[in-house]
Amino acid sequence: MLRIGADGAGKTEIMYSANMSYRQLQKYLKFMVSQGLIDKIEVDNPSISFLVTEKGHGLRRSIETVLEVLNFKEPEDK
Repeated sequence: MLRIGADGAGKTEIMYSANMSYRQLQKYLKFMVSQGLIDKIEVDNPSISFLVTEKGHGLRRSIETVLEVLNFKEPEDK
């Protein structure tokens, strides 16, 4: 979610890109907004976009560092 929302993204884009159900999306967006990791931005009425904050970018970089140390590789697209 932090990668998808780096340049701003709507709920549908996040949901499909992260392969989440709508219920999961709602739960995680609520949590991430409450923690200051993502900002909820009103683009047009009633369009809403979500944008990763500096705190969110810092968390993403930290996670990527841990994954590098563990030599974790993401599965390749089929």
